[in-house]
Amino acid sequence: MKGRLKGVTSTNETSARGADAKERYDAFKAQGLKLNMQRGQPSDADFDLSNKMLSVLGTQDYTTPSGLDTRNYPGGVNGIPEARALFAEYLDIDASEVLVWNNASLEVQTHVLTLALLRGLKGSAGPWVAQKPKMIVTTPGYDRHFLLLETLGFELEAVDMQHDGPDVDAVERLAADERVKGILFVPTYSNPGGETISEEKAKRLANLSAAAPDFTIFADDAYRAHHLHDDDRDTPVNFVRLCEQAGRPDRAFVFASTSKITFAGAGLGFVGSSAANIKLLGGYLGAISIGPNKVEQLRHVQFLRSYPGGLEGLMRDHARLIAPKFAAVEDVLRRELGGSGLATWTTPKGGYFISLDTALPIASRVVELADAAGVSLTPAGATYPRSADPKNANIRLAPTRPTLEDVKAAMEVVAVCVRVASEEYRA
Repeated sequence: MKGRLKGVTSTNETSARGADAKERYDAFKAQGLKLNMQRGQPSDADFDLSNKMLSVLGTQDYTTPSGLDTRNYPGGVNGIPEARALFAEYLDIDASEVLVWNNASLEVQTHVLTLALLRGLKGSAGPWVAQKPKMIVTTPGYDRHFLLLETLGFELEAVDMQHDGPDVDAVERLAADERVKGILFVPTYSNPGGETISEEKAKRLANLSAAAPDFTIFADDAYRAHHLHDDDRDTPVNFVRLCEQAGRPDRAFVFASTSKITFAGAGLGFVGSSAANIKLLGGYLGAISIGPNKVEQLRHVQFLRSYPGGLEGLMRDHARLIAPKFAAVEDVLRRELGGSGLATWTTPKGGYFISLDTALPIASRVVELADAAGVSLTPAGATYPRSADPKNANIRLAPTRPTLEDVKAAMEVVAVCVRVASEEYRA
């Protein structure tokens, strides 16, 4: 991703905008707007790209190419062979190293973490729960990661998400504590800043000497293929292979899903890891379930294999819808806040979010003002554990769900709210 930008604006323009910020805010407020940039959801147009998946299977299309009747129980817990093969290609690993489950990768993460807590993972001396485990997270980061870990009883240790991935120096220091069992983060187009971990940092994590023999990399690769442009994109790392090369083949679990590829509420979650880890996880899932939804897996395979250009072709079509919205956010921020010194923001090459940081500790006030003017934003502090942003500065912007025109309108309001809140703070 590119670095944080401040843009260029003349002093006269900046002064003029500062003078009329409150007047412009009141005008926006009087319009009765109802705009939402709170969560990273696909738009209806994105969903429409996959509508043919609803009819891709006929009434007799229930048998997989490998001969499995998806209506019945048999088939195991690792997913149908065709789905494992498809998502092995997606993760650039072998099919034996993939387990395909039901909707939402967050559920698969929960299963792996619960297994670790109750039984331990490869190399564990015993159940993690007995060790009062800690988990490293990146900040700003994904609020659902924090909620999941805290709900399961993990103590969180935060490190900064830098332009090229987590602060690995800090990770190495924290990993000297044997209670620190791993790190959970988004490695590609991170939520919310859009950062992608570098190959160098990924190798350092794979080779890291930790006090805990079962220190694990939990990589939530939700945006692995979610590039905005064909000719300017970040390169995802392959943690499964890097850990294998480092002599720690069981160190990484890489999670992903089709939530922002097909249907957010009716997709497939999957995980890539060593074949030994997949066997371990499959044994656990086999005890709590007969298996995943095989009909849904077959439907996804048939649709994605038949889509023009395959899965990558579908992602290009998503990019055509999403990229203009990211460009609109950038355009408004440059025009309204560029050169003001009031805020910085990221310009990611992919993913679903943009991270805005105010220069003053006013993020909560900006969100409050925006809400009063009819623009819903992610609550201030949500990108930090316990919603405690130490600088009260970070605001996550989610431009994917609204229409392009609504994104432009919402960002005009956000920019004015930054100016109003800044003036209030300085008054």
